[in-house]
Amino acid sequence: MFDRTALETLLDAAISRVAPLHGGDLSEVFAVTLEDGRTIAVKQGSLAMREARMLDAIGAVGVAAPQVLAARGPLLAMTYLDEGRAGPQGWAALGEELRQLHAVRGADYGWEEDYAFGPAALPNAATGDWPAFWAERRLMAWPEALPGDIARRTEALAARLPEMLPAGPAPALLHGDLWSGNVLFTAEGGAALIDPACYYGHAEVDLAMLHLFGAPGPGFADAYGALEPGLAERRTLYQLWPALVHLRLFGAGYRGMVERMLGALGA
Repeated sequence: MFDRTALETLLDAAISRVAPLHGGDLSEVFAVTLEDGRTIAVKQGSLAMREARMLDAIGAVGVAAPQVLAARGPLLAMTYLDEGRAGPQGWAALGEELRQLHAVRGADYGWEEDYAFGPAALPNAATGDWPAFWAERRLMAWPEALPGDIARRTEALAARLPEMLPAGPAPALLHGDLWSGNVLFTAEGGAALIDPACYYGHAEVDLAMLHLFGAPGPGFADAYGALEPGLAERRTLYQLWPALVHLRLFGAGYRGMVERMLGALGA
């Protein structure tokens, strides 16, 4: 539970009720009702300020996301969005929002500050070489934390990335952790992006993540638009990174997934 007094000071408002919301494994999220009747969402985590800046970046380009109300230390206060059910209208809305997000361009690949999923660091130092970014800042970000055989196979694969990835895809603004749990389908039929891990990179990274534990629903593909040739061949390479993160964070239950991907990639 967060420090209630600290939140009241941050908001300059009294709290009347706090209820937990379903959130990720690495942070806590609450619905907080203020004495003036407003309900807001509050997230507590060690990188709350960095997440606030990412949400601001998403909102600044007109893409649906919770609006940051206040942030300080481990506390992030945001607008509360009424959640609905995923349906064709919501999936189409997500396709449109993601197309708009990916149309935003950066000068290089990376972000102005590093991020992390718990102990799994996400180095974001900028580079103009996309295969090098994916090799050094993602696949080989922490080889010492992987089982030795997995680290060796991943290192061998990383050395081949210049042959497997485009050298200079458009540096698109990415959500960075886009599985279905980080999409909030609203009661009005829209879709908002939550829990970002933003950086500039190949747009296919978000699309690959969205297909890792399932597939987008009807309406998404048409709304997002045309895809680049060769996406199917690159998808597993982009899905390997979140699989490695899951292996690091949640243990051997994800080893089989990682091994299957490495095998499919010839590593």
